[in-house]
Amino acid sequence: MEQNVIHLTHCQKEIFCFAVPQFCPSCGEELKGRRLQEAPVSLPSPFTDGHKTSCCLLVAPAHNNQDRDFIGTSDLHTGISNTKGVVYNYTQDGVRRDQSGWGHCVSIPLVRPDMFHMLAQWDQYLERFSEGPTWDPVWHKFHEDDHNCFSFCLQFLNSILAMEGRSLLSREDFTRSFILPRMRRVSKYTTLIQHLQKHQYYMVDRQETETQGDRQDESAPTTTWSQQKEEDECNGGHLEVNEGEHGGKDGKLPRIRERKRKKRDDESLEGTNS
Repeated sequence: MEQNVIHLTHCQKEIFCFAVPQFCPSCGEELKGRRLQEAPVSLPSPFTDGHKTSCCLLVAPAHNNQDRDFIGTSDLHTGISNTKGVVYNYTQDGVRRDQSGWGHCVSIPLVRPDMFHMLAQWDQYLERFSEGPTWDPVWHKFHEDDHNCFSFCLQFLNSILAMEGRSLLSREDFTRSFILPRMRRVSKYTTLIQHLQKHQYYMVDRQETETQGDRQDESAPTTTWSQQKEEDECNGGHLEVNEGEHGGKDGKLPRIRERKRKKRDDESLEGTNS
């Protein structure tokens, strides 16, 4: 079971841990009775139960991902949830409608809560699209590079955008705008968890957190945590999404596909297929 990460501030330090310590691990001062603005808070996990989502793009470890993780060398699988939490996902056997198995995944909302007309018809659109010959293995074979789970999600979203009279998304735009920001947050969160499991605490200067801006620092995975959370909220991937400003061709992502990944030296954004 995933452990909750606690965040607190003290003596100009941002401190992350699994449980609030009695004494500050930086200065040794007792933490009991601190002021409210310094009270510990629980960091929100980037993972969710996909079957409790509605109208979302879901990313989860693929069936052949034995470690069931999201690290950069692991295969991932994508699907789309209907309004009841059933996950439609394309595999070698055609479109599956899973009512279980997506309990630990990354969720990207696709429809704003005020888009009532879209919410009312989402299930019908998704079912009709899934029944098309494009996803029938008799007519079209699953291909791990260019006709796969990622293709299914992208083409469904583009069919919705077309009905709404909006611009279609390319594979690169789709990855950059919808997936890359969330996977960056997953990477930071996972790195933090691993650090805490080994070292109990992770600390960074509070001033550094406030001044380093957009700078990426893999050795300090949470120094821009608050900023990353704001970016996720502002770029949540609704259907009105514009071309994303986050990520690029130097951004590394796990490969999203159903079958076993082929070894390739190029794991850049352009090489990320599903």
